[in-house]
Amino acid sequence: MREFTAARLRDVEESATITVSDKAKALKAQGKDVLDLSGGDPHFPTPRHIVQEATEAMERGDTHYPPSRGIPRLLNAVQRKFAQDNGLEYALDELIVTPGGKLAIYATLMATVEPGDEVLLLSPAWVSYEPGIRIASGVPVYVPLEPEEYRITPEALRSVDAPRAKVLIFNSPNNPTGRVATADEIRAVAEFAQERDLLVIADELYEKLLYDGREHQSIAAQPGMRDRTITVNGMSKAYAMTGWRLGYAGGPRAVIAQAFKIHQQSVTSAATFTQMAAACALEGPQDAVAEMLQGYDSNRRLVADALNAIPGVHCPMPEGAFYAFPSIEGKESIPFARELLDDALVAVTPGVAFGPTGEGHIRISFATEASILERAFERMSKALGA
Repeated sequence: MREFTAARLRDVEESATITVSDKAKALKAQGKDVLDLSGGDPHFPTPRHIVQEATEAMERGDTHYPPSRGIPRLLNAVQRKFAQDNGLEYALDELIVTPGGKLAIYATLMATVEPGDEVLLLSPAWVSYEPGIRIASGVPVYVPLEPEEYRITPEALRSVDAPRAKVLIFNSPNNPTGRVATADEIRAVAEFAQERDLLVIADELYEKLLYDGREHQSIAAQPGMRDRTITVNGMSKAYAMTGWRLGYAGGPRAVIAQAFKIHQQSVTSAATFTQMAAACALEGPQDAVAEMLQGYDSNRRLVADALNAIPGVHCPMPEGAFYAFPSIEGKESIPFARELLDDALVAVTPGVAFGPTGEGHIRISFATEASILERAFERMSKALGA
């Protein structure tokens, strides 16, 4: 019998973060007291005024097909957001609303990557970038950044041999490291992209989660970058709307038009009432975002202090997002993560899932209750003999 599955998918791994989270959920279903620090799901509820907007939309019958690109109210809100927050001016046909930021990235890869084209990833990189590149028949090429600071330098960018490079994915604040790119690093990436004639996919999902007075800068706003950058954002992280599945992207018309075809011919649109809720979130008060950020800030300090007190573990202070990426003194991350889950019932994500320079690290999400973090680190200390 012939092989019915596509070759481009057979080498694609399942998402490491989802796999760990699913195993943790399965253990919980068996009655195990698992403390899951592996995911990226805020523990805060979606702000009440956003939920109310969706409820009212459903009650008045906004449950039918919306325009595929996005409802006018949300497109206008996204347009204003890009202009006010990021200094980016987009026409409405240079925007697209998608069910989740991941779909916006995937659609852009499908729209731009030809078989054999190389896509550069700054390592460590989010687990879903590499599979998305492979599904688009591209070749992922990791640009290794030096642990522990993971600084982006012109030398690091030019260190890889990638003659067919066409796209570079840039993520700041970074998942998994919690790093926030400096102005010099952003300029270095922008200059490299222009030097090598690359399209940049800028993943800015964690844009609003910044600490110690740091400010977000969009690479698309750099000189010469507006027409070679697709900026992806969404509602999941800043507004605690992971389950709502709502993302959006802005960029040059020619690229967005092709990505829109993927969106239109696959998912059709994001849900109508979800879009109404997203518009409400962008238009309305931002107090809830500030309150959640304050909670994350407290948690990141707890995490750094607790991890650095464990012998053999070193954790830099996260600068953004809600992840810590501690080193585990040369240990392999997959066996280490399995040991923690089996022996301590604490779920973390092995660092190697994020690329070659992620090995020897684990990713911990601190988007959870402080009491859960405290219990988890107590268990980890005992399991590691501290």
